[in-house]
Amino acid sequence: MFAKSPWMLVLACCLSWAGLAQALETQRWQTPQGAQVVFVPSRDNPLLDVRVDFDAGNRRDSASKPGVSDLTLSMLDAGTTRLSEEAIKTRLADLAAQLNGSSDIERAGVSLRVLSDPAQRDPALALLADMLAQPAFPPALLTREKAQMLASLRHADDDPADRGERALRRLMYGDHPYALAARMTPEAVQRIQRDDILRFWREHYTARRAVVSLVGDVSRADAERIADQLTARLPVSAQALAEIPPVNVAAQGQQQRLVHASTQTHLLLGVPVLRRDDPDYFPLLVGNYVLGGGGFDSRLMQEVRDKRGLTYGVSSHFSPMAQAGEFVIALSTRNEQADQALSVVQDTVRDFIAHGPSEAELTQAKQHIIGGFPLRLDSNLKLMGYVSMLGQYGLPDDWLNRYPERVAAVTLAQVRDAWKRRLSLPALNTVWVGPAPVASPS
Repeated sequence: MFAKSPWMLVLACCLSWAGLAQALETQRWQTPQGAQVVFVPSRDNPLLDVRVDFDAGNRRDSASKPGVSDLTLSMLDAGTTRLSEEAIKTRLADLAAQLNGSSDIERAGVSLRVLSDPAQRDPALALLADMLAQPAFPPALLTREKAQMLASLRHADDDPADRGERALRRLMYGDHPYALAARMTPEAVQRIQRDDILRFWREHYTARRAVVSLVGDVSRADAERIADQLTARLPVSAQALAEIPPVNVAAQGQQQRLVHASTQTHLLLGVPVLRRDDPDYFPLLVGNYVLGGGGFDSRLMQEVRDKRGLTYGVSSHFSPMAQAGEFVIALSTRNEQADQALSVVQDTVRDFIAHGPSEAELTQAKQHIIGGFPLRLDSNLKLMGYVSMLGQYGLPDDWLNRYPERVAAVTLAQVRDAWKRRLSLPALNTVWVGPAPVASPS
């Protein structure tokens, strides 16, 4: 057997992806109502997955009432002008259909999974269309949903990791719309009224702000009809949404210590960095695998856990968005070791920014990223997440097909250059969540 060079291993990973990549046929169009549609036919199973997303994430909340976006989404299945909440649940069960809602900082939407047989598919789609176009927003159920949101806020305040994440986002984004969800308070939730939700739905759940994603066993003609059906009766709003401003990143990060009774201290470091269309996307992605995204192979795990036993786990990740999304490092450690663990993390990051990965680390990172990529697309549900992302951010149709190729093309010089230009240790914001500091024994 011939020995394989590192580059040949990366090439082999790319070739193993090629068959799947060629099978991904991305089709895109716009409905007469102005909705964007992304369709990937998949004939392997008699299923259809549909997702309708809107520019209605937390970033669209008002500063005085963060939480309206989440409540609007949560009440879409609470009844329509024709059907009660229980009637909707019964009808979905009769059709063996699954309905889910999801939201984040940038978008909110509803997904439906149903058999592709028209006997089940068509009534399920008609139900989804009614929920989107004719929600009732019953006042009694709004009271229930607000109570559940308040309970979630109390739980988040009791969870040190949640407290730390929210505090870090406030430090990173300040008064930027990306921080609105982290600024949600019980008082703000209590102020939300049904009129706020109705107004938010009318302004944001419009066809012109919708992305319809379809993956499954239907024809192009059926996909066009479905997209039209789901968007034809949505609200019409002539009011343009405000542009989301760029994120201002300070050269010097802030620090915050939150007192929380626990045997562990949670440490979080972060800074806004990466846009979804960023020219440094792939060099930063590959570099992060080496630094903290590669599990036990990462530098941070080796330095903080393996060599010093200061934590069970430490990781880093990028969350790209339309404007600069966060880069975050997170770990927890025993209280008396918190300062030492933080110092090791900072030293490791400082060294990585200055010198980058080794050639061997780069090769290993590319092998793992490329080799694992098909597993992210091995079901319609997994593929749906990427298909909807293409539509939301206007990424090119070949973005998925070229992903392994673009990872393989990343060079050591590109990684080192991108990390030196885009990351800075002083710019990292830092949050401690734990008891008051305890001096380490001498």
